Amino acid sequence: MSEPFSVRITVRGYETDVQGHLNQSVYINYAEHARWSLLQAAGITQAGLLAKGVGPVALETTIRYQRELLAGDEVDVSCVFEWGGGKTFRIRQTISKADGTVSAQLFSVGGLLDLKERRMVADPTAYFKELAADPSLFGL
Repeated sequence: MSEPFSVRITVRGYETDVQGHLNQSVYINYAEHARWSLLQAAGITQAGLLAKGVGPVALETTIRYQRELLAGDEVDVSCVFEWGGGKTFRIRQTISKADGTVSAQLFSVGGLLDLKERRMVADPTAYFKELAADPSLFGL
């Protein structure tokens, strides 16, 4: 397991619901933004993934909402990949206010899809190690 990678996001007014809270679907967008930011920081691009014939897939996501977020709040979205040795991996993410208050925790299961065969690759870590300029960001 690696140290959490993190990005800062400011909650925008149009992302809130009628109560003024961050809309539930936006938490997923923030998590996805952090994951792609981590890939980019490690040197993995969408073009690089496509050239290898693979693409990341989300298989499951669970969200635990803990504290509300309002327009203007600044949040840090962390991202840690956890490897288990099979076709899938887990991603643990935390969305925290700038003062450290945890607003939500997300737990995901993902994998890499072989875009030609339309099946999960047997060893996603091999692809991450090969494609990344800095695999240590993934704990590899």
